[in-house]
Amino acid sequence: MYRLAWRLAGQKAEAEDLFQELLIKAYGKLDDLVKIEEPGSWLCRVMYNLFIDERRRFARRRMHTVEEGELAGDGLAGLPGSDDPLWNTERRERMEKLDAALFRLSDEHRVIVLLHDTEGYKLSEIHELTGWPIGTIKSRLHRARARLREILNADGTFF
Repeated sequence: MYRLAWRLAGQKAEAEDLFQELLIKAYGKLDDLVKIEEPGSWLCRVMYNLFIDERRRFARRRMHTVEEGELAGDGLAGLPGSDDPLWNTERRERMEKLDAALFRLSDEHRVIVLLHDTEGYKLSEIHELTGWPIGTIKSRLHRARARLREILNADGTFF
């Protein structure tokens, strides 16, 4: 669940806040959670809704832009294995490019790619998590992948 929070939020501090909010919500619904057949899907839906709610609150605030290096959080440096001396530099650079490209996508496109391609959710499960119709999910996934390819190709040869 933390991995999904980190992929949605993009920063360590935001991911920790999102994950903590999820735990608070889940603790309050512990009796209901025990009765749920697939608690993982329920928890993902709650996390997704918390993420969307936070994005909406953020959009209503006055914005102060800062550069990526000025933000708190480790980014990709906090991933497991990143301090391993055998960490492949080329692979790390590719992951950083992919991560940057993902955050250039809209929230809906980034969420759909993360849920389907990264986390491995099926279209029907994404439908349950987001409430979007299956056709909408398919078209957003197609557009998100095309946009991601476009971004990565514009930045240089990625694949």
